[in-house]
Amino acid sequence: MNLPFEYDRLAVGDFCGTTPTTTDFERARVVILPIPLDRTTSYVAGTRNGPHEILVASSHMELWDEEMETDVHSIGIFTLPEMELPYASMDEVTREIRRVASELITRGKFPFVLGGEHSITAPVVAALAAQHPGLSVLQIDAHADLRDSFMGTPHNHACVMRRVLEHARATQVGIRSLSTEEAAAIPALATAIFYDFNMRQDPHWIERVVDSLADTVYITIDCDGLDPAIMPAVGTPEPGGLSWYEMLTLLRRVMESRRVVGCDLVELCPIPGNVASNFLCAKLVYKMLSYRFANEIVKQPTR
Repeated sequence: MNLPFEYDRLAVGDFCGTTPTTTDFERARVVILPIPLDRTTSYVAGTRNGPHEILVASSHMELWDEEMETDVHSIGIFTLPEMELPYASMDEVTREIRRVASELITRGKFPFVLGGEHSITAPVVAALAAQHPGLSVLQIDAHADLRDSFMGTPHNHACVMRRVLEHARATQVGIRSLSTEEAAAIPALATAIFYDFNMRQDPHWIERVVDSLADTVYITIDCDGLDPAIMPAVGTPEPGGLSWYEMLTLLRRVMESRRVVGCDLVELCPIPGNVASNFLCAKLVYKMLSYRFANEIVKQPTR
C-alpha cells in the first residue's frame, strides 16, 4: 500500500469490506485510522483487539441507511493500516499518534479513529485544535476521565479528558463514574457535565448538550457510554448509560447543527463468541458518517 506519509503499521481489512465504491487515499473524504493501543487499561484488557473486530464486523453490514436514505460509502472511505505502536513511553506514543493525525488533517481528510484505549483521543484532539481554533469536544462515556495522573502517567486512559482540556473545552454526556479527586477539580475545568442519573429529568437535555458545544466539534465515544445491556464488551462497565436510540438522536442533532471535524470510537473490549457488540460498533461508525455526510450526497429517488 502506497501512502503519502510513513508510520509503523500492520495489515488490516477495509471498513465495510470490499465494495463497488472502494477508493484510494487521495480520493477519500473519510480516512479510518485503527489504533490498537492497550497500554494503560486497569481492569479488563483486550481493547487492542477492538479496531480489528470493528473492521471485520463492518464487512457484514448493508450499506443503505434507511433513516438518511443514502449510502455514505460513496463519498470515499479509506482504511489505513493499523498503527503498530512500539513499546515506548506513553509520551512517545502520544507524539506519534498526534503526528499521524496531523498528516491526515493537513491533507483535508475527515479522521475517524478506532481504538484501542481512550488515551488515543487526546493527541488527535491536539492535532485538530491546532487546525481549528475554538474546537470543542463532545465525549459520551461512563467515566469522567479527568484525573491529572493515574498509575504513574498523565497519559492514562483515566486522564484522557484532562489532557483534552489542554487543547479544547468539553461537554461530557452520560457520566456516572468519577473519583473524589475529579469531583473536586471539576468546578475549575472548562467542561460541562451531563450526569446520567439526572440529565433526562430535563426533556430538552439533548438541546442543552448541543447548545453547550462550539461551532466546531470533535466527537469521542467510549463504548461504555452505552447501556451495558446492549454493549457488554467493555473493560469497565457501569450500570446505566445511553440507549441505542438516545445515542443516535444526540449524534444526529450534533451533526446537523455543528461542524464536526473528526470522531473516534474507543474501548471496545471484544468478548469471544459475542459478535453483537462488535457489530453495534461498526454500525455506529457508519451511522455517524451517514449523519455527517448525507447532505453531501446526491440522493437517488426511492419508490
